[in-house]
Amino acid sequence: MSSLEEALSTLLGASVTDLRRVSAGASRETWTFEADGRALVLRRDPPEVPRPVEMRREAECFRACAAAGVPIPTLVAVGDGSDAVGSPYLIMERLDGETLPGRLLRDERWADVRARLPRQFGRVLARIHALDPADVPSLERIDDPVDSLRAQHDAFDEPRPALEAAFRWLSAHPPSGTGSAVVHGDFRNGNLLIDDDGLAAVLDWELAHLGDPREDLGWLCARAWRFGAVEEVGGFGPREELFAGYAEVAGARPDADDVRWWEVYACVHWAVICRIQAERHLGGSERSMEMAVLGRRAVEAEYDALLVLGLVGTELPEVAAAPSSGERPTVDDLLDAIAGAVVDELAPADDRSRYLARVARNGLQIVRRELTLGPELTRRHAECLARAGCADDVELAARLRDGSLDPDDEPVAAAVRSATLSRLALSNPRYVPGGR
Repeated sequence: MSSLEEALSTLLGASVTDLRRVSAGASRETWTFEADGRALVLRRDPPEVPRPVEMRREAECFRACAAAGVPIPTLVAVGDGSDAVGSPYLIMERLDGETLPGRLLRDERWADVRARLPRQFGRVLARIHALDPADVPSLERIDDPVDSLRAQHDAFDEPRPALEAAFRWLSAHPPSGTGSAVVHGDFRNGNLLIDDDGLAAVLDWELAHLGDPREDLGWLCARAWRFGAVEEVGGFGPREELFAGYAEVAGARPDADDVRWWEVYACVHWAVICRIQAERHLGGSERSMEMAVLGRRAVEAEYDALLVLGLVGTELPEVAAAPSSGERPTVDDLLDAIAGAVVDELAPADDRSRYLARVARNGLQIVRRELTLGPELTRRHAECLARAGCADDVELAARLRDGSLDPDDEPVAAAVRSATLSRLALSNPRYVPGGR
């Protein structure tokens, strides 16, 4: 019996069996197990990065939601990690259902359920936003989300012209009103448990806070959470259904333009989160291949922001690979062989290892594209910068921020597009509709 199994057995006063770590969750560990036959889930902070305040806050959300009729698993235990579990944790009942977006969006098994989900999501979000903040006393209030997000971005001191264009638009077009409510903060496909009746439980409350309730609506509609599907609400259906379900409970229909503002904000927010997660690896607090590869996904969110703002199309630059040295096996041959070994030969049979093998394969593909396509893309981007009157992305980002360049001017817009599309062609060209 492992030390974690022993700790859980002592904590619950039960025999713990079938303890397995699953792939869900980038910021927290997720384990499934049985305690005297009862199916449970452990959510635990990585021991290197304990966050007891956030875990206590999540437990408060569970209790408030259970009292208000928001679908949520039963909370079994919560701890600060001072016991043998080793880091702050929640233990909850394990419900039957599906969370994996690929299955929910594509398997025939869920075809009848998909169309019902956007309206259900709207109803449940309205219930969450009606929670009494006094029932979740540790929630932090975010009074100026744009300033808060910009400060997080600035902490990395890295030029991202697309984000500067998005920040500029967000500041110039604030949404009407400034409502305040309990906000889930990560209500999207992947954090929602679906069963045959539809939405069975809302999971992962670690980003909950007090803020504008429309933030949850914009986050849910962000393209990142459609996982390749077309429909605007998590890939399941139109936002009109989401708004209609929300109005059934809240009594008022959300304004589409306000939700669009929060959708642009969501794109910027996701880009910043990707960079924050990568810093856990780069800064040494948690060495993790998963976090390192996630950092390269920030450019996907930049692309989405430009797409919503109408500043980018759906075409990637065509570029030929750099000539090979002539040595055989080539770089492509070697990386293909390594990726095949990781995915097909070295990965054990458990879900977590299979997931990490796919992450490793994606990382190797990024390396290959950067080696073969990177030099030409860098050269072309330098030409775009020169036409905009900038020496590099640092100058482009700075002048977008100080207002001396306007993203509506075509040479500037072309440089912003190039900064994003060049990096996206390396990190994930298939993210663009029709990408290769």
